[in-house]
Amino acid sequence: MYPEYLVAPMREELTSVGFTELKTAADVDTAIKGSGTALVVVNSVCGCAAANARPGVREAVSASKKPANLYTVFAGMEKEAVDRARAHMVPFLPSSPSIALFKDGELVHMIERHQIEGRSAQLIADNLAAAFEQYC
Repeated sequence: MYPEYLVAPMREELTSVGFTELKTAADVDTAIKGSGTALVVVNSVCGCAAANARPGVREAVSASKKPANLYTVFAGMEKEAVDRARAHMVPFLPSSPSIALFKDGELVHMIERHQIEGRSAQLIADNLAAAFEQYC
């Protein structure tokens, strides 16, 4: 686990724009299995999360068309919650950061770490905006 003082600003980048942190497996199950749309971000301390994933997500959810529910789990911190979120993301391999869109409890769109590394925040935002247009 990382020291909380280190990850607190990274958590806040998402919670400050409406994301709810999920800290237990039960929280994750309740959030994902609900009706409607839910975006789940597996947050991370890595550079691609800081430079690409979080800014891209923040840009995407600033639009009017977005998921009804915004959630985040933090890799390297709440292991139980992260493991459960990743279980809902099968058949995709665990990666962090990653971004998953669910509709009525089903995974409908996924962005894995290899799709985040080396891509601009704007490309990630555009990818998510297209998914929001289709599913939200």
